Amino acid sequence: MSSEGAWDAQHPPATELLDDCVHCGFCLPTCPTYVLWGEEMDSPRGRIYLMGEGHDGEPLSDAMVTHFDRCLGCMACVTACPSGVQYDRLIEATRSQVERRHNRTWREKSLRSLVFGLFPYPRRLRRMRPLLRAYQRSGLRVPLPSRLAAMQELLPPLGPRVSVPPFTPARGPRRARVGMLLGCVQREFFGDVNAATVRVLAAEGCEVVAPPVQGCCGALSLHMGREPESVSFAKRLIATFEPLSVDAIVVNAAGCGSAMKDYGWLLRDEPEWAARAEAFASKVRDVAEFLVELGPVAVRHPLPLAVAYHDACHLAHAQGVRTAPRELLAAVPGLEVREIEEAAICCGSAGVYNIFQPEAAAELGARKAAHVAATGAEVLVTANPGCLMQIRKALDDRGTPMRLMHTVEVLDASLRGAASPG
Repeated sequence: MSSEGAWDAQHPPATELLDDCVHCGFCLPTCPTYVLWGEEMDSPRGRIYLMGEGHDGEPLSDAMVTHFDRCLGCMACVTACPSGVQYDRLIEATRSQVERRHNRTWREKSLRSLVFGLFPYPRRLRRMRPLLRAYQRSGLRVPLPSRLAAMQELLPPLGPRVSVPPFTPARGPRRARVGMLLGCVQREFFGDVNAATVRVLAAEGCEVVAPPVQGCCGALSLHMGREPESVSFAKRLIATFEPLSVDAIVVNAAGCGSAMKDYGWLLRDEPEWAARAEAFASKVRDVAEFLVELGPVAVRHPLPLAVAYHDACHLAHAQGVRTAPRELLAAVPGLEVREIEEAAICCGSAGVYNIFQPEAAAELGARKAAHVAATGAEVLVTANPGCLMQIRKALDDRGTPMRLMHTVEVLDASLRGAASPG
């Protein structure tokens, strides 16, 4: 590698992984940015070509960074690739390099400081919550720059804050003892999802431990190249859950689960943490994945309802969990599950992509919303808070508002015998 190239010596995109790409093009129809623009350098194989150029001495130019920034990190290309190219490893390594070696504009730095100084910190979000709720109830809309406006428009409707207890006993004979990730945005803006998760797990015979002191899992930081920050978050979370002696660590946010399952890789260079991280990661399960593995004991009551199921990218592509949520929904009597056209294409949320790249995200959101509306379903179901916010906004923008729910909320409604979800 040339010393004048784009990359430094700290985990550059690995040449052996770059060489796995044979530039066949199978990734192209599944890549959201290539679908939108048809630009080769905004496709996975185009970005892989640029990574190779960086090894060959090409400097890290603004144009090169733009193409990397436009990637959603949805990993649909990983699913589609017949050669097994580990694009997830490549783009994460590349983004870490970009964060260290590229000098962003002051506007970009300011926005990133705001986002990463707020979203991974539940206490900060909690302090802002009453103000945000009052702002929503007032009906006011303050004109803001495009990226701040995107944050304002994505905010879900805020009701009273819902929390879960640190310990919930199993209903009936105990079948498992599980730890539960509370999340950051999930905890403060989607507390109903956490509450439903606890009820479902308890109904299925699980003792649920949800330590209130737990912090961020580091998913946003990891996926955006802020490696030191993600390492710090990961260590704290591992240390929080290690003493609890749980059989599994259950996660109900797809992006968080994908990051936590990757802790062994993230901490591979740290002798004191590598084995602990692997042990932790081996216990991480998406809530749908865990419930299917556990098997049902609680009675499902009928829900005569048609739902459209949206695959969250970090559940379907990053974790490979596709059938479990559909199995859970299909087991609910009277529930009809409808598939969405272009299911592999991201909705445009992608963590904080819809804040940093609002125009592209809006195009993808509109595309997804049109396909969701075409199903004629009464409810959209998915497994990630970012998707819920993004698709809600896109459906509202096109004038077809629809009820949106997490997979576990639908199951909770069935177990409780509710007349309808919500």
